[in-house]
Amino acid sequence: MKFQISQVLVGQRVVELRKRKQFSQEDLAKMVGISRPSLTQIELGKRSLNIMELQKFAQVLGFSLDDFMSEDFSSETVDFSEVEKEKSSKERISVPSLKIGKFKNILLYILERCAGKPNVGETVLYKLLYFSDFNYYELYEEHLTGTNYRKLPYGPVPQNIDTIVNNMIENNQIQRFKTEYHGFPQTRYLPLEKADLTDLLASEKEVIDRVIEQMSDWSASAVSNYSHKDVPWMASKDGEEINYELAFYREPPFSVRNYEEDIEL
Repeated sequence: MKFQISQVLVGQRVVELRKRKQFSQEDLAKMVGISRPSLTQIELGKRSLNIMELQKFAQVLGFSLDDFMSEDFSSETVDFSEVEKEKSSKERISVPSLKIGKFKNILLYILERCAGKPNVGETVLYKLLYFSDFNYYELYEEHLTGTNYRKLPYGPVPQNIDTIVNNMIENNQIQRFKTEYHGFPQTRYLPLEKADLTDLLASEKEVIDRVIEQMSDWSASAVSNYSHKDVPWMASKDGEEINYELAFYREPPFSVRNYEEDIEL
């Protein structure tokens, strides 16, 4: 039977060649003219390559199409000795920069929409912020609030949240109070002023609204359990920061981007 290469094997070979050339995903995606999320899907074997795209990969990664498509292909046989490295060998890491003003206004906006719901305590609030941030990054490859999140037992938690919240309390922007919900202690917040949404893009508000509509009625345990199944949380180590780039490895129902519609030319 004639050998037919699978999408999964194509992806594995692309990964091997990319790493041998010491290219990051960002580097390779730019050189072949596709988005980084599309390359991620190719490497995972979830998106096929047409002949034109394969030729671009062959040119950039320096392989023969006949060899690449054969059963006994090995990345070790590709000669990179005379190919200059065009990019840094260091893997690109997303380093968000906290936009404190935007974070405060998004927090106020979520509280305006949800503070009246008895289930929305700290746990639910943190998850609404997390999914707003990571969904926006997956969709637009830009940071929404620029907040770093840490993997903690009850799910992702925004860093510096206590400092920001205490500052907002001191400035009479929000009020914190303790209560009980179904017999469990609960920390809740009330907004004391309106959110300033003038600097919020329509796309940003749309992502936040979708998260609120989907999850704001969930219990703390339900939203925590859901966040525990999200790839960025699962792929991170306990107590460490969650890398935004992991959003591109999501699968339904967590993935919010239609990768088939990405521009790939």
